[in-house]
Amino acid sequence: MMVDSGATTNQGHIVNKICEKGGDGGYVSGGWKSEDGKLSYGYSSFRGKRATMEDFYDIKTSKINGKTVCMFGIFDGHGGSHAAEYLKQHLFENLMKHPKFMTDTKLALSETYPQTDVDFLDSERDAYRDDGSTASTAVLVGNHLYVANVGDSRTIISKAGEAIPLSEDHKPNRSDERKRIENAGGVVMWAGTWRVGGVLAMSRAFGDRMLKQFVVAEPEIQDKEIDEEFELLVLASDGLWDVVPNEDAVSLAGAEQEPEKAARKLTETAFTRGSADNITCIVVRFHHDKAVPVHPKA
Repeated sequence: MMVDSGATTNQGHIVNKICEKGGDGGYVSGGWKSEDGKLSYGYSSFRGKRATMEDFYDIKTSKINGKTVCMFGIFDGHGGSHAAEYLKQHLFENLMKHPKFMTDTKLALSETYPQTDVDFLDSERDAYRDDGSTASTAVLVGNHLYVANVGDSRTIISKAGEAIPLSEDHKPNRSDERKRIENAGGVVMWAGTWRVGGVLAMSRAFGDRMLKQFVVAEPEIQDKEIDEEFELLVLASDGLWDVVPNEDAVSLAGAEQEPEKAARKLTETAFTRGSADNITCIVVRFHHDKAVPVHPKA
């Protein structure tokens, strides 16, 4: 997995350069800070106890019409890695091509997600496989943050030290999701956990052709204006959230000044706590006009 930091679009150039470090056991991490010093981020991705890696991530930063645009995405594959890899390669690219990306970002997200799902299923129509993927993405346009989610990856933000979820996991036993599935003619069954048709443990996803009537790729979107109370943004696959509560994630990440170190700490903590899944997270730190405290080295 590599972050796509060298692409260009017809709206602007991707300007960041990311330092990525490899490690043993399918582990990579990296980080970057904006030229104006207002934003920094780090990421960490670990295969963990799984034999294969099905998590992917994408980070893009750009200047478009004089505005700084940053995009962060976590894509957690299931039943294979093809859907997650396709999202890494195409989702943000498609989003930036949407004619209303800058003027109505929420509309662009709501239309780009399902269209990208259609495109993926079309590209796989002759393949003898049926995998799928989550997508939890955060798009920052100037100081306006849009979080769009499909599946059970999750995005949270730290505001004045409080962990605030900006997405709600799409689980089949969520009352509104269960009703939507049953209204479409599907069933939610207990098979070790709640599953759509007794098969899939999430109620929304990209791919999953055989369940597509019930497992949609329509995102739920939240938007926030970033002010000085917002400190950190954390996106992660469920390999983290299965064992690290939101409050712990904010506390652990907030104790590290460097976002890459914060992301690595979260990944390592999830593994130490017994996560049996791939673990991938992105930590974004907002540097406001106030002075950034310097912590002494241990």
